[in-house]
Amino acid sequence: MPEDGFLSRRLDRGALPLAVGDVLAILVVLSIGASSHHETAFLLENPLYLAGIYAPFLIGWAIAAPPIGAYSPGAVESAKASVPLAIRSWVPAALIGVGLRWVGLFHGGAEPVFVLVMVVTGSVAIGVWRAVYFRVR
Repeated sequence: MPEDGFLSRRLDRGALPLAVGDVLAILVVLSIGASSHHETAFLLENPLYLAGIYAPFLIGWAIAAPPIGAYSPGAVESAKASVPLAIRSWVPAALIGVGLRWVGLFHGGAEPVFVLVMVVTGSVAIGVWRAVYFRVR
């Protein structure tokens, strides 16, 4: 990858802890949602079901976060820069995830209330995670 390439300006190795925490925050939100609709026993007996819930939103995150700058050099400097970049990345990531469900590539619905819940809860989870990270780092 050339040093002056678009992605080289959007990806910083120092953002690895942010990436791990972001993915965990997304998985926690999705797991809480899944457990509110299904019994724990069902989810434990059907791990591929959970994978089908996680996949569209992780795909959306992988598509949206790098170009928007969630892992850019600026994102690793401070919560003031990092949190807005993460939220600006999550909104299209959530919409991509819901879109993948809507077209039938993954199970689950795409009702308007679900879209709103995903955008809001994901934004809060990622924003809080990043704020805490910079507070304790």
